[in-house]
Amino acid sequence: MKPSRETCLHMIHFWGWVGNCTGLCEPVLFVLLSNLGEHIFCSFSIQSVYRKENGLMKQSTKHTRSLAAILVAAMLLALSACGNQNGGQDGNDGASITITDMMGREITLDEPATRVVALTASDCEILYAIGAGDTLVGRGTYCDYPAEVLNIPTVDSGSETNIEQILALEPQVLLMSAMSQTEEQAKQLEDAGIHVVISDAQDIEGVYTAIEMIGALMGKDTEAATVIDNMKSVFSEIQEKSTGDGTETIYFEVSPLEWGLWAAGSNTFMDEIANMLGLTNCFADVDGWAAISEEQVLERNPDYILTITMYFGEGPLPEEEIMARPGWENVTAVQNKAILNLQNNELSRPAPRLADGARKLFDFVYGGE
Repeated sequence: MKPSRETCLHMIHFWGWVGNCTGLCEPVLFVLLSNLGEHIFCSFSIQSVYRKENGLMKQSTKHTRSLAAILVAAMLLALSACGNQNGGQDGNDGASITITDMMGREITLDEPATRVVALTASDCEILYAIGAGDTLVGRGTYCDYPAEVLNIPTVDSGSETNIEQILALEPQVLLMSAMSQTEEQAKQLEDAGIHVVISDAQDIEGVYTAIEMIGALMGKDTEAATVIDNMKSVFSEIQEKSTGDGTETIYFEVSPLEWGLWAAGSNTFMDEIANMLGLTNCFADVDGWAAISEEQVLERNPDYILTITMYFGEGPLPEEEIMARPGWENVTAVQNKAILNLQNNELSRPAPRLADGARKLFDFVYGGE
């Protein structure tokens, strides 16, 4: 996100003895105005020089030119201080923040958010990725990364969203997804004075949008831009190194047979990553995330299978369960044991770690080239 074209007004009042360098031997007041268009170019002018005479301050123009060098130095010092006082955040100098969430709703805050509840795991990960994890006062049931988030109080989320639990935490902002909560819930929270911000990332570009949005909300525009640039760098690297021509196929199993098979189709970040690697999603004809049948998988005979099923330490591993399914023994991916399990949500959440998941899938397909 480009910085806004705001004009910052800096007033520097400097009292001191300037001695022989200016020919003054009494305190002077320098008033410096600097206008910063986009924090790149700046201009300044000496508004006035005041001298103390008989206990009163009187304006003087005699020494204006001789003070120019000192004013330049003072300006640079002040700008340096302004750049550091926010601890890495993009400064708003008290100005309000207005964002548009991913449902087109406009939200305005008086200042960057300092108390946040995140109901969605991906939004929670974004907060930590941009260095705003310390603002989190509550998290949804499935927010489990990074590890330190487990110390944050949990509130019921999804279909079990508990409004009273959220209100008790007194957040300024609630981050929620379009899929998991209802408009009625959002309105109830807004009526209680909480700013509700809705994310809805379905593809990689949507992930970038969510990171930018949350970065602006937290006054972390620069950090958000860095996270996005890092993701783009990884995606560009693996795309350049991938040698596939689309003839090999991959099946993304997002729900196991036990719970009913679901696959990632087109218009999903998984489909985009398959294309980066020179693979073809064997369910590219399905839009979004959809229920499928065993017969469809067997008929399409994928060369690779990626499953995101979690393993809790009992029974066969997810890869082993797939290989042992009756009737699947002739699937190319099963015959070649080309089944990858990414159970830590690296490739299943619209968050910065998608880049990590893409790299792991690249290493699996191409042997870590």
